[in-house]
Amino acid sequence: MTAPSGPARTLVRVFTQRFSCTRRGARLARQLALVELHDWGVPESTALSADAGLLVAELAANAVLHGRVPGRDFELRMTLLEGVLRIEVSDARRDRRPALRPHAYQAESGYGLRIVDAVAADWGVMDRLIGKTVWAELTHRAGVRT
Repeated sequence: MTAPSGPARTLVRVFTQRFSCTRRGARLARQLALVELHDWGVPESTALSADAGLLVAELAANAVLHGRVPGRDFELRMTLLEGVLRIEVSDARRDRRPALRPHAYQAESGYGLRIVDAVAADWGVMDRLIGKTVWAELTHRAGVRT
């Protein structure tokens, strides 16, 4: 067995919730994420809260638009570690993997992953037994109340 690479991170908080795979579900995911962050000691007026809200909104919207399977929900999971907030959105479609692609001039859509790439410290995609999980991480400084 090999030792994990990099410094160990201490788990501080976890929030997991399923939402209907609708625009209303995506909006509710963002709202509940901000409420949960506030309960964790991350006030809504902070950059971390604003960035997390933006990432949840983009990832949830992508799950609803591109990952929808009738009768299946999407799942939001936020994990607060020392120095990192990890946001994961899982949907039921594995065949539609997100990727950054060249963008057409003045296009009205297709900016979501560019926003995620610009805001997140890191992001990626993992396969699940059913579907996939798109994750993004934000770094934060110590001092978040836990």
